[in-house]
Amino acid sequence: MDCPICGSDEIEILNSKQKSSKKKVTEEYLLKCEDCGHVFKDIISLKKPKPYRLIISEQDKSHKTTIDLSPSDELKKGDILLSEFGQVEVTSIEVSDTRVNKAKIENINTIWASSIEIPARIGFSVDLHGEVDSFKLDLDRDFEIAPGDIVKIGKHIVKVHVIKTQERKLTSGFAKANVIKRVYSKPVKFNNYDYDLTEKIYKKTS
Repeated sequence: MDCPICGSDEIEILNSKQKSSKKKVTEEYLLKCEDCGHVFKDIISLKKPKPYRLIISEQDKSHKTTIDLSPSDELKKGDILLSEFGQVEVTSIEVSDTRVNKAKIENINTIWASSIEIPARIGFSVDLHGEVDSFKLDLDRDFEIAPGDIVKIGKHIVKVHVIKTQERKLTSGFAKANVIKRVYSKPVKFNNYDYDLTEKIYKKTS
């Protein structure tokens, strides 16, 4: 809301009232510009919330539910929603059988999301020169792993070489567990390590 006289966005809300019909909600505001003092009205009209199909991934299982959203709004990948299963992050949006990164809500068929209230589950591989020990780990979502880290995992002390995230492969920098799909590592002949992930093992997969 900008002042129609001076264009300032420093606006004070003096009063507001809501009107509701079967299909939409109208908010009427009485506003005052804090820069020039001009008093004016503004009206925002929104379509009433409707239920939309929501599929939530929660590690090895998923939940099918619905969530009430205003058709007038826009939704994009990465947005946080509050569902009946807690907070979730939008991972994909389906419009007319096509996956997109953002869309007007009234055009959406299905919203795909992942829970952000549980640990991130990532894969962790140890290359044993022809054989691979593979693990599933449950980590705090903000836990950071970087190529070059020296890690103890089970009976191994390894060096992280590559991190595969949802978007790309990293050989430098770092990634948080909530975006990591798999970490690739190789044993090293060190006794010291940066951190121990042994207690974070959910299961050994190979």
